[in-house]
Amino acid sequence: MSSRPWLPHVQRELSDWRLWLTRALVIVFAALAGLSIVAFSWLGDWTLAQFARARLAWWWMPLAWTPLCTVAIVALTRRFWPGVTGSGIPQVMAALDTATPPEQRGLFVSLRLSCAKVLLTSWGLLAGLSIGREGPSVQVAAGIMHAARRWLPERSGVTAQGLLVVGGAAGIAAAFNTPLGGVMFAIEELSRRPEQRNSGLLIAGIVLAGLVAASIKGDEAYFGVIHVVDLDLSLLLPGLLLAVGSGVLGGLFSRLLIASLAGQGGDAFSRWRRLRPLSFALVCGMAVAVLGVVTDGATFGSGYSHTRALLQGEHFGSWLYAPLKFLATWLTAWSGVPAGIFAPSLAIGAAWGADVAAWSGAAQTPALIALGMAGFLAAATQAPLTAFIIVMEMVDGHGMVLSLMACALIASGVARLLSPPLYAALARAQLARLPAQSAASNS
Repeated sequence: MSSRPWLPHVQRELSDWRLWLTRALVIVFAALAGLSIVAFSWLGDWTLAQFARARLAWWWMPLAWTPLCTVAIVALTRRFWPGVTGSGIPQVMAALDTATPPEQRGLFVSLRLSCAKVLLTSWGLLAGLSIGREGPSVQVAAGIMHAARRWLPERSGVTAQGLLVVGGAAGIAAAFNTPLGGVMFAIEELSRRPEQRNSGLLIAGIVLAGLVAASIKGDEAYFGVIHVVDLDLSLLLPGLLLAVGSGVLGGLFSRLLIASLAGQGGDAFSRWRRLRPLSFALVCGMAVAVLGVVTDGATFGSGYSHTRALLQGEHFGSWLYAPLKFLATWLTAWSGVPAGIFAPSLAIGAAWGADVAAWSGAAQTPALIALGMAGFLAAATQAPLTAFIIVMEMVDGHGMVLSLMACALIASGVARLLSPPLYAALARAQLARLPAQSAASNS
């Protein structure tokens, strides 16, 4: 018997070129996905800054610019890239669904759709629409990772579904600068059948994409750092009110989005959207512009600057911000433009937390803002662990870990009573785009 029984295994490992090529391709494409999301983030920030600069020069500009851009974006989306409408997360989930034949995945994810998603989402930010780029980042990165399948050797052990999971999760990891959040998003939202043999390689790809973003953008959290001192029992009642309220608001938000975007409504507005999508988009864009002008620009864009200012201790006065941002985000998504809801949801949650702090007289405003962010995002997406981890990585210190987790779970549980899971419902609507022949053969 050999004194080194591990040697044959090492020799097989080193001599298997397919294994090493597979590893190299997954790592290279994960790095490319991370770089693409960094570039997407930069472009989105730049376009939003240009809009803000123009709005300060001409306060009336959004009243014409925003609705016209909304119509143009919706027209281009419907004519050339119907697969990029909405968040992008439902498309990735539809591509992962067993009802989708491999040859039809291009309806939902591809390099072509990734490029269109970047351009149209950035244009939406340039128009001042209330959108985020984090959900779109999922579709962008998934399209890039899915392209790697053409180069993988036969019997590599990495499937197209595995690449899609890596890409989608890498988009979240790179967009929020939170690799752990990307891994949890893959587990909680995307992955239904983890690949045993290559699970380590796929998780490494997700983490690498997040680390690529972190190496370029630095170690700073997406909205900065939330400084929280030691918590006490005085926050118990405000925190419970915040969690339940976040669940109610987030559940209603999710239900509205499903009713508006799934295309099944029989009301007059849904018929108008189906029959006259461009005129409907024009009115939605005008409504978003009016809300932005009335709030002196607060509801325009992703909500990043407003949320960051709240976390830095600046006060924006009006309790109306949260409901108006809620309305602006819903109208933007309803218009039919490519639009993510992660950043606007965090902004709504932060404002709701600040409102509860003001109403209750609680001294720990930063803590309640953090709880509001985790609670509303968890309720809107019904992905409590992902929401908890994304916000947790912004908090300075570990004293809020259990509070954030409890708030996210309570809010998600309350929202589940009011609405089915948002992305799963919208993914089913995406599957309706499959050709009838393919859908029938897989039913």
